[in-house]
Amino acid sequence: MEPAGKAASMSSAQLYDTIGAGYTVTRRTEPRIAAQIWAAFGDARTVLNVGAGTGSYEPSDRYVLAVEPSALMRSQRRPDAAPCMDGSAERLPFDDGAFDAAMSVASIHHWPDPIAGLRELLRVARRVVVFTHDTTEAGWLHRFWLTRDYLPEVGNLVSGRPSITELADAIGARLEPVPIPWDCADGFFEAHWRRPEAYLDERVRRGTSVWAKVGPEAEQRAVRALRGDLDSGRWAERNADLTDLTTAELGLRLLIA
Repeated sequence: MEPAGKAASMSSAQLYDTIGAGYTVTRRTEPRIAAQIWAAFGDARTVLNVGAGTGSYEPSDRYVLAVEPSALMRSQRRPDAAPCMDGSAERLPFDDGAFDAAMSVASIHHWPDPIAGLRELLRVARRVVVFTHDTTEAGWLHRFWLTRDYLPEVGNLVSGRPSITELADAIGARLEPVPIPWDCADGFFEAHWRRPEAYLDERVRRGTSVWAKVGPEAEQRAVRALRGDLDSGRWAERNADLTDLTTAELGLRLLIA
């Protein structure tokens, strides 16, 4: 997503050095999504994780090397996590085909040049698995009640970014939908689609970059409106169809090449 407001002048590393202090509080590996990512690795035994953050979704049964530009994020990795080095996706210091697989989870929307970064992943690994989101489908902003009813500013964050089709075409990838379970353990932006009260928790909001990018005015307006609709019952009335769903399709995708 394209940065907005104060975040506009920040690199990915600077952004997460600013907002990432409590990242591990709400951002954890969701086992069902992890299983889908790891299945896409096939028989890969060596994995490069680019934009690795604090280490979520890194498989424990394969050799993993991580690359992460934010010093604060690197500092929050567990002592037993994979070794992690400073670096960026667009300039990976590895030989061609150095890894069986390269992965990136919820990271490429921060890359200055995502197509160049994806091509680098494909250069250093024979298989690429990237967890991202599709914002190119007509009406995508209305797919999720939070962006539809409370935070339409999210639409401005993707302006000028390559479409998911362009990203896939750049590396010859196929797209695989990733359903979000209603009780998702990982607190990414869409994760609480059936638990709206979670978005009133500042710790939850600080765990995703979207809120920092839209800015404090939009954030507080959205929180006030959501709190009011939860108290009045309007949210429940408007989203009654979500009550019995166990998973949601909100545009999350794997790019697999």
